[in-house]
Amino acid sequence: MQIFFSGTKPTGEHTHLGNYFGAIKQFVDLQNGENRTNIYFIANYHALTTERDGTKLVTNTWNILREYIAYGIDPKKSIIFIQSDVPEHTELAWIFNCLTPFGLLERAHAYKDALSKGKEASAGLFAYPVLMAADILIYQSTHVPVGKDQKQHVEIARDIAEKFNHYYGETFVLPQAVIMEETATVTGIDGEKMSKSYHNTISPFEDEKSLVKKIMSLKTDSKGIDEPKDLAGNIIYQYLELVGDEHLCKQVKERFLKGGMGYGEAKKLLAQAMLDYFAPMRKKYHMITQTDLENIVKEGAIQAKVIARRTIDTVRNKVGIV
Repeated sequence: MQIFFSGTKPTGEHTHLGNYFGAIKQFVDLQNGENRTNIYFIANYHALTTERDGTKLVTNTWNILREYIAYGIDPKKSIIFIQSDVPEHTELAWIFNCLTPFGLLERAHAYKDALSKGKEASAGLFAYPVLMAADILIYQSTHVPVGKDQKQHVEIARDIAEKFNHYYGETFVLPQAVIMEETATVTGIDGEKMSKSYHNTISPFEDEKSLVKKIMSLKTDSKGIDEPKDLAGNIIYQYLELVGDEHLCKQVKERFLKGGMGYGEAKKLLAQAMLDYFAPMRKKYHMITQTDLENIVKEGAIQAKVIARRTIDTVRNKVGIV
């Protein structure tokens, strides 16, 4: 039995193109496999490393969950829950903390990045990969669909699982990351990796006017309409390949390479293509009620706890917690 597990941290009001094409689209596509359990969650405990507004965190949690459902994550095909509804995650994280080498966590990208930028690095941020390992391993996950930037966390989860198995005998499956290489990292509107922390995102669910404005403000070079344009590093074409149909992509590609298409025209085509691509999801988003969401995560937590409790009981017995 394959067990696919992953989640999203609710640190922004909406998910963005990087979240969707880098990971969530995989969640949706992978739901249809046979002999497979799909488990997807909202990682609200992880969000506490950066979010200091409790009211905002609650709002973001429900927003991201609504977007999960709107994107196509189906509670009939997947177990969907909020992390804090299954406290076994944090119990296992503490046990893992007692086994995890300090040096392993010092090498984690998120922690090193925070230090290099002079940000406050809390104990929570330092131990973030341990909680993520607990999230993954408590369900004996075999596959973890993630964006390319999260691959290291899956590798750390494997390291922790191996250490536990070494001390206490075979207990945890060693998971593997599942990454769509062609969309593993989506570029932000400033040319850097798309990230909420960089404030360079486009969300499929933001106000239409705001979405179009961001696309029309994408930075380009100064080449005129008749001049040929490079596709490498061309952010307009990169986005178009994600959301445009084959005919539109071919048309824009040919006109860019030969000359005869200005960036303004291309941006308008991109904006419409993006709105068309996400139109069904945007419509569904507004049809989902709060009651729908609460029922989904209530049932999801019940299903998740059955699996998590089984793992915790085994771990407690092996480490000597009575």
